[in-house]
Amino acid sequence: MTTRTRPGGPLTLPGGTTVARLGVGCWPIGGPAHNLGMPMGWSTADDHQALAGLHRALDLGANLFDTADVYGRGRSEQLLGTALRDIPRGDFAVTSKVGYYTEPGAHHAMDPAHLRRRLEGTLLRLGVDYLDVYAFHNSSFGSGDVHLEGAVAALRGFQAEGLIRAVGMRGPHRFAPERRTAPGEREDKHARFRRQFAAIRPDVLAVRDNLLTPPSATDGIREFAQAHGVTVMVNKPLGQGLLTGKHTPVAPPVFADGDHRQRKAWFAPPALAVLAPHLDEIRDRLGDDPQVLAHAALAYCLRRWPGAAVLTGFTTAAQIGQNLTCDPDRLSADDLLFLADVGRRAQQALDHLGEVFTDEATR
Repeated sequence: MTTRTRPGGPLTLPGGTTVARLGVGCWPIGGPAHNLGMPMGWSTADDHQALAGLHRALDLGANLFDTADVYGRGRSEQLLGTALRDIPRGDFAVTSKVGYYTEPGAHHAMDPAHLRRRLEGTLLRLGVDYLDVYAFHNSSFGSGDVHLEGAVAALRGFQAEGLIRAVGMRGPHRFAPERRTAPGEREDKHARFRRQFAAIRPDVLAVRDNLLTPPSATDGIREFAQAHGVTVMVNKPLGQGLLTGKHTPVAPPVFADGDHRQRKAWFAPPALAVLAPHLDEIRDRLGDDPQVLAHAALAYCLRRWPGAAVLTGFTTAAQIGQNLTCDPDRLSADDLLFLADVGRRAQQALDHLGEVFTDEATR
């Protein structure tokens, strides 16, 4: 398979593997789960569809897969490992993350001994002997970042051992309430990010961006990453399904126990009613094909972040077939400006409804 067949075009990761810029996010296939006393999974997942989707992705040329130990408490990693079992290791890249799940009896999620156990478990579940990227899943390194130095030394040690090829971290995340810190004691996210970036010196930076992300949330990050020679991976380009048009105020989604979307007001009828006319604007301009919204949202991110990977999640093989056939070059420069404007107005209208997390509104 040549790089010309890679969805979104080719990208070379810091470890040297050439991958498709349009990659596969594997959080949803982990299924329903709880962590930190909250639902944090996806109740709409199905193992059969997950495996069918992963095989479909490989058929379409995708070879970058992102997961984490907390996704389904390891279920996502297990399913991904099953799908990749017969694929030559050099033909794909797999990334995983650590920091949200703390084993019983562990001192802290970022304690070096705990990090080693988590990495060993991840490698076992995936059936690989190294990760292309291993990333800190959050920025919680204890009071005063007491665990930061040791955690960084641990991951760089794993890199020296050949267990991981690159170290990653997450950029400032607009919608990421800090459950271990009282609201009045939370540090400015951008200031903390810059301080921790200087200590971690990551090879890869995860950035959340989509049409509903306000520009202020990512202002300067692209240029910052370029200046430091850091590869960017953009996640949630479809707004966890909101930008595909599949959820409507007439037929709002119903999520079972263990689904993180139960906590998010944007999936409730009032927010879906606010979002609907903005999605209609996109259809009116680009067409009413069922794939048009997803393709527009993905193309927007691919064009907005040249040289970056864009990771799109899925729960069904049909979604993989839809998402990985996106052609970003079909959008004109005027189309991109139009999408940015529609997204900005939609985001502002949604923000007027109040907190995204329903349990944050009561804190």
